Amino acid sequence: MTPSTKQLKEYAARRKRLMQQIGKDGVAIIPAASEVVRSRDTHYPFRQDSDFFYLTGFHEPDAVAVIAPGRKAGAFVLFTRPRDPEREIWDGRRAGPEGAVRDFGADQAFDIGQFEPRLAEFLEGRRQLHYTLGEHARWDEVMTRCVRHIREVSRRGAAAPTDFVALETTLHEMRLRKSAAEIRTLERACAISAEAHCLAMQATRPGVNEWQIAHVIHAHFGAHRMECGYGSIVGGGANACILHYVENNQVLNDGDLLLIDAGGELDGYTADITRTFPVNGKFSAAQQAVYEIVLEANKQAIRELKPGNSSGRPHEVATRVLTEGMVEIGLLKGNPKDLIAEGRQRQFFMHGTGHWLGMDVHDVGRYRIGGKPRVFETGMVMTVEPGLYIAPGTKGVPKKYWGIGVRIEDDVLVAETGAHVMTAGVPKGVREIEHLMARAR
Repeated sequence: MTPSTKQLKEYAARRKRLMQQIGKDGVAIIPAASEVVRSRDTHYPFRQDSDFFYLTGFHEPDAVAVIAPGRKAGAFVLFTRPRDPEREIWDGRRAGPEGAVRDFGADQAFDIGQFEPRLAEFLEGRRQLHYTLGEHARWDEVMTRCVRHIREVSRRGAAAPTDFVALETTLHEMRLRKSAAEIRTLERACAISAEAHCLAMQATRPGVNEWQIAHVIHAHFGAHRMECGYGSIVGGGANACILHYVENNQVLNDGDLLLIDAGGELDGYTADITRTFPVNGKFSAAQQAVYEIVLEANKQAIRELKPGNSSGRPHEVATRVLTEGMVEIGLLKGNPKDLIAEGRQRQFFMHGTGHWLGMDVHDVGRYRIGGKPRVFETGMVMTVEPGLYIAPGTKGVPKKYWGIGVRIEDDVLVAETGAHVMTAGVPKGVREIEHLMARAR
């Protein structure tokens, strides 16, 4: 899909910010993703590398972007697959170097076969090479070969980069703070994903299979030109106690809860929502007791996402609320502070409370700066997802709680005024959920 004029301006603005970061002594090289074989001569659906797409909007595989500040012939260069009428009959249209300039704003573009022969002209005289080693084996070899060659001929006046800088220190920090355009896209992805979760709640009843509910969600994504942002989790009963349950193939039973963790991806940005609700539309007393603890942890943790707060606060708050709740209903015994100090809560709450969200479901950006949790800034987006998971047969736990797994996850923007929940379109209160499900019966 060719970017709109507005999108092209957004990509250009991002490249400009990156060039300001790396300066005229630096050059950034960002490879595109390659197609991955699924079986013999068929491939998995192609998904572009997030860093590459963030800067270019270019959606084809096996390309390389070069960002070279101050280059006289143009700072933004794309190397792409050439036009090939025969292959395009089989595999679809290609932009080619001509289209890369015409439709994607490249200052210059060349056949990808020219990348290695021309690489030295971009590296010579640059002190820093901004490139993440270890992600693209094919290009790693090309980079090291070229740098070695420049060093070998340095006696003739050429100078090779002396510093290799991982993109985590520049590009990933840019991606962590979302622009207004990115926020609008994420808001839309969250709204459509929330609709899908509501439809799933209304379609759920005893005797339906997990995969049928997954299909309801995925069909709604597809109807809005969206894909799954990650592998959906649709786990009924004790399956909800498996954090990354992916089979999604069991019958849903009367009296069980259903945990759904699913988010749609729109124009490269993904939502990430989890809701847990009763298969028969009515929480039992035991289910509600566990659920209300997680809900309170979710709500209190969300309040901590405001500029200036430590990014570690949501997890601290959620851990305290969950532990106090577990003591209250008899899952744990003892003083909550002591239990947390001993890590006892991890028997039932074994993961973090949130992660950065954006182009990747577990998005880029450092969580700690100088050994301490970083401070929230306007434009950051984080999930808030406390949970409790009580596996069947857990010793010392009342049997009525066995097999209950609850997670409640929202996507939250750090706004100037505080936390803005982008996934509020899907209910999470007990009565709200029961009311929504009752309307479909």
